[in-house]
Amino acid sequence: MRKISRTSLSKIVLLIIDGLGGLPPPETGKTELESATKPNLNRIARDSICGLIDPVSPGITPGSAPGHLAIFGYDPIQYHIGRGVLEALGIDIKLKPGDIAARGNFCTVDAKGIITHRRAGRISTDKNTVLCRLLNNITIEGAEISVLPVKEHRFVLILRGEALSPDLGDSDPQQIGLAPKKIEALSPQAQKTAEIANEFVSQASSLLQGKTPANMVLLRGFSRRPHIPSMSEIYKLKPAAIAAYPMYRGLARLVGMKVLPGGESITDQLNSLQHHYAKYDFFFIHFKSTDARGEDGDFQAKVHAIEELDKALPSLLSLDPDVLIVTGDHSTPATLAMHSWHPVAFMLKSRWCRPDDVTEFSERTCLTGGMGRFPATEIMPLAMANALKLDKFDA
Repeated sequence: MRKISRTSLSKIVLLIIDGLGGLPPPETGKTELESATKPNLNRIARDSICGLIDPVSPGITPGSAPGHLAIFGYDPIQYHIGRGVLEALGIDIKLKPGDIAARGNFCTVDAKGIITHRRAGRISTDKNTVLCRLLNNITIEGAEISVLPVKEHRFVLILRGEALSPDLGDSDPQQIGLAPKKIEALSPQAQKTAEIANEFVSQASSLLQGKTPANMVLLRGFSRRPHIPSMSEIYKLKPAAIAAYPMYRGLARLVGMKVLPGGESITDQLNSLQHHYAKYDFFFIHFKSTDARGEDGDFQAKVHAIEELDKALPSLLSLDPDVLIVTGDHSTPATLAMHSWHPVAFMLKSRWCRPDDVTEFSERTCLTGGMGRFPATEIMPLAMANALKLDKFDA
């Protein structure tokens, strides 16, 4: 891709609907996407080539970071990026080379220490900020501790000190009904860091005792900032991102995108796209609500989120980008209330694509689309080709 990519005036818009994929409940037999009223998404499908993507590999349930990295064209197995680094970059934290970052959740545990809600009822960001100030009182020999609010129940823990290692397991079991796990060292050199992290959890538990509903913390994704080639290096693009949630802004920064102001709503985000459209040739737009409602197990709210997005799309469609891609980073079926391994609907619209017979954007119809089922890492070559941004390969 580095050798055959070239610059041009054409523009690519990539809309990622987080957690898009779903499963049909028995009473209706229709997924969230199939249940939604979505005339604009269907309009795009009629002019597109469609298919299903596997974010990582068939049967593998991806996290958000590998799901997005694959769509951006990076092998998510080769480029493993910890969640902590992404959260930190998303709130503009300047990580030093030796810093260890972890993504934290405020959660709720019962009197026996069993997790009853992994997100503490999605507490407000204001309440999160107050609790982070409290946890910043923690002192541990061997490390400087920083606890910073991200959004709702999410925070970032930064450990700074000598001879620290990110080779740590998570304390978050990622399901309710279990106790938080002890943080384990995954290599001998990480033992000191594991002790520091477990001491942080112990002190946090004491400080949060009696708080409602956030009375405990969960940690995962211990990591350092890695080196990763930018999208400009690989594709010769001038890329930009519009995302409300910090983690996705962090991921965009990591691959060299300019993060644009966008506001909280999809309408605000698409207004930002209109405002900045002339300055960049690649735009990543992130829509979060579908994933959040899926994780909440709220089928109808996820349907409404898809419909909310669809109503805002005329603003995007009025720009008539040379290439428009709509897909998701993974499935989050409300019936499972978590990420899943199921392939995700995909469509690509351009002047140069071969439209298929798909007339509705859904999992069932995209299964019959012209692209079939393919790896998400192939999306960027398709986008570049349809934007006429690739030279011929070899003689």
